[in-house]
Amino acid sequence: MSEPRQPGQKTTRPRDELGRLLPWDQENRLQLEDFDALPLEENHRLARQHFDQGRFFPAHEAWETAWKQAKGTPDEEFFKGLSQMGAGYTHYLRENPHGAHTLLRRGLSRIRPYGPRHHDIDVETLARVLEEHAEAIEEAERAGRDLPELDPPSVG
Repeated sequence: MSEPRQPGQKTTRPRDELGRLLPWDQENRLQLEDFDALPLEENHRLARQHFDQGRFFPAHEAWETAWKQAKGTPDEEFFKGLSQMGAGYTHYLRENPHGAHTLLRRGLSRIRPYGPRHHDIDVETLARVLEEHAEAIEEAERAGRDLPELDPPSVG
């Protein structure tokens, strides 16, 4: 059973706390704000709040909306990078090392040029931590070890 959608429209299918799709008959466990109805600045604020609370999928979604709202501006790549960072930590929580280090590196490459500070984020420190985390995850994957225990950075 699927629900018809327009191209680009997000699914209303139930999701778990990490954004994974659930069967249609299960209860939705992910509550998100209507990011499309909010201005860019509010989406950035909410994304930072979600991220610092360890809610990386909602942070990713809010920054993804901010990125779309910033299309054609100098901040487009910054918000795209933050969205990828949120997705990277989501993959980390989902125990997907390849997705985690790949998206952390993509996000890092996009936000690094905005340093040392941009939109109230310490980009310099954030970039250093993302690089360390991506390396640690990649090394664990290469060695066939469990994911390392990480302390995600604060962006608040």
